[in-house]
Amino acid sequence: MEAFMRRALELARHSSSQGEIPVACVFVHNGQALAEAWNMTNETKNATKHCEIVAIDEILKTHPPSILQECELYVTCEPCIMCASALEIIGIKKVYFGCYNERFGGNGSILSVHEGKYESVGGFFAEEAIKIFKDFYERGNPNAPPEKRHRPVAE
Repeated sequence: MEAFMRRALELARHSSSQGEIPVACVFVHNGQALAEAWNMTNETKNATKHCEIVAIDEILKTHPPSILQECELYVTCEPCIMCASALEIIGIKKVYFGCYNERFGGNGSILSVHEGKYESVGGFFAEEAIKIFKDFYERGNPNAPPEKRHRPVAE
């Protein structure tokens, strides 16, 4: 269990180095990683390409949708409302997430989309996940429009 979250954190750090918002995930089926992904919203210029959606798309290329009902998800940040809804629709078994998402969280912070649908465990390696976010934003988000940047982008 710990290894999957550590892998998600490693992917989030990679995502950050690529200029993406540093959120990443690993879908696990029967104790094996089935898919892993990180946010690709900046690269694709598609605001729906959150890591959970990217990973689901990858899984569905080679597996029937029913496999998702047997999966657990390890993700570095609480799924947003959109992703929490997608996880509810696919019938995910359980979600472990790192830090809470106080702006858009769909697993308890803002809405509780998961209630009665799937189990959700938050705060799993939260400090590490928060540190990755802090490091990213302290450097400045290179893909944010200049008028929305809170600080200059570090070279």
